[in-house]
Amino acid sequence: MSAPTEASLLQALQAVVDPNTGQDFVTTRQLKNLRISGDQVAFEVELGYPAASQIDGLRSALVAAARQVSGVGNVSVELRSKVIAHAVQRGVQLLPGVKNIIAVASGKGGVGKSTTAANLALALTAEGARVGILDADIYGPSQPMLMGVSGRPESQDGKMMEPHISHGVQLMSIGFLVEEDQAMIWRGPMATQALDQLLRQTRWQDLDYLIIDMPPGTGDIQLTLSQRVPVTGAIIVTTPQDIALIDAKKGLKMFEKVGVPILGIVENMAVHICTNCGHAEHIFGADGGKRMAQQYGVDYLGGLPLALSIREHADAGKPSVVAEPEGEAAGLYKALARKVAIKIAAQAKDFSSKFPTITVSKNS
Repeated sequence: MSAPTEASLLQALQAVVDPNTGQDFVTTRQLKNLRISGDQVAFEVELGYPAASQIDGLRSALVAAARQVSGVGNVSVELRSKVIAHAVQRGVQLLPGVKNIIAVASGKGGVGKSTTAANLALALTAEGARVGILDADIYGPSQPMLMGVSGRPESQDGKMMEPHISHGVQLMSIGFLVEEDQAMIWRGPMATQALDQLLRQTRWQDLDYLIIDMPPGTGDIQLTLSQRVPVTGAIIVTTPQDIALIDAKKGLKMFEKVGVPILGIVENMAVHICTNCGHAEHIFGADGGKRMAQQYGVDYLGGLPLALSIREHADAGKPSVVAEPEGEAAGLYKALARKVAIKIAAQAKDFSSKFPTITVSKNS
């Protein structure tokens, strides 16, 4: 029996489609280093997003496709995820130790933005990514309680703070530096400066994604953050209620004006299922987030239920993705995280590190 050819193998492997992108790995050139030695075949496939839960299934599909080719015996596939830095606003430098920054915003308080940010971070971590959360709500930090961690951060050199680690996620918040009941009676410039220090004086450790839990509104802090911080993309969280959508639209417009791509809209508290009878009720209205996504031509990332378990898990410091990793809510958050990571992977790459540094000196 003759050895398989590269052309026949590539044709067969082209039939395997990434269920997340709808594209095959050959056309997208994610399949690399194809080697044929007699009936032995080996190759590598590189994904641009974390996908620990899907690696085995994809590998099995690729092996099965290769074995359809006449003459193929053993097939070895190295399948790995490689998250790279993607483009940010023009003129803004990337943050050391951070490849991509995702802003989670709402424009309005009380819509579940912080809970969504925490579960998004945990879902990305579960898929194999290195993830951090910056709690940017100076006046009302929620992440210490949500992630079940407290205490002042340590510093090895007296300059940079070490992030807390909770459920595998790196975390920094003003809540670690002040008492729980201490009110931050600061004007905008002071709050903005404090946030900048939290962001830049934390020793983030080789993060694929840093999730920024944005404060509500579109004031000084939000505008400064969106102009000075290298944001890869923003997620807008809203409830279906008209009064929430009004403010969510303002938040979306703010990011558009400063050149930050909108990754999509998350519709929180979209439906309540009665725990006694199973009746579905749209307490805050129906499909408001979907209509907003259609109106502005952005992706609808998904709807999350108004569920008692999500609130209980958050209050206990173990959000749904870690409290019930196989539960329905965790599944929804993981689907949301996968969509976000895939959308980022499709964006333009960051090339700033490849540009030469030009130094102008004055001759004496």
